[in-house]
Amino acid sequence: MTDAHKNIDRFNGFAGLYDNTRPACPPYVVEVLTRYLGYRPRTVVDMGCGTGLSTLVWRDAADTIIGVEPNEDMLARATANAAGAENIVFVSAFSDNTGLADGIADIVTCSQSFHWMEPVSTLREIDRILKPGGVFAAYDCDWPPVCGAIIDAAYQKLDEYVDDIEANVPEYRDGFIGYPKTGHLENIRKSGYFYYVREIVFANTEPCDAERYYRFALSQGGTQVILKRNPALIEAELAAFRAAVDTYFGDKTLPVDFCYRMRLGVKKGE
Repeated sequence: MTDAHKNIDRFNGFAGLYDNTRPACPPYVVEVLTRYLGYRPRTVVDMGCGTGLSTLVWRDAADTIIGVEPNEDMLARATANAAGAENIVFVSAFSDNTGLADGIADIVTCSQSFHWMEPVSTLREIDRILKPGGVFAAYDCDWPPVCGAIIDAAYQKLDEYVDDIEANVPEYRDGFIGYPKTGHLENIRKSGYFYYVREIVFANTEPCDAERYYRFALSQGGTQVILKRNPALIEAELAAFRAAVDTYFGDKTLPVDFCYRMRLGVKKGE
């Protein structure tokens, strides 16, 4: 087991909150990756698929979709969400050892997950399961979502508070290992598996009310870890954030933009 495997416990106990709150995977992901592939994918592998938000989006766009997820809570939710979808299957595995056949995938994706994976061993596994000419993409949201300066700043303040605890308090700092998203593009490029590598930036708009905006913050792993271990450490900050959210939104539903950064590579041919 690698150091990165200990990240699995970070996502215990809040699959429902995550699934009901996080943004839907934008259709643009399917459109652009299929465009780079050049044909309708026969098999898509979604690594670190969580509750299946990024897996189900391929339901009508690929023949077979395989979600790979090591966390049992997330995997159970994903399986329930995909009930009735005969072309979607899930496997319990880590990104560096999926157990999938060589060259099975036309497209491999990591949605909001690549930063929890050891990049060298994960990219080696991706190269193994990806067909020549296949496409790999790691894409993530930029937090906070775009709503307005006042409320975005309140979200950022809470986020910085959580980050400070995780960086400086040993019991939190030593409980996980993350790999900076800023390194994704270079890690893909220097792996040597891909003949073309680039970053694509895009946004997707969804409606949001006060409850959902507040739950965005609750659905983040760092916040959940603190709430599970020592809720008193964050109660005041969450209360202040909740008050700011309620004041800003009131009873309105507002458009919120989720900004994404996609780092992709097209695998070398035979």
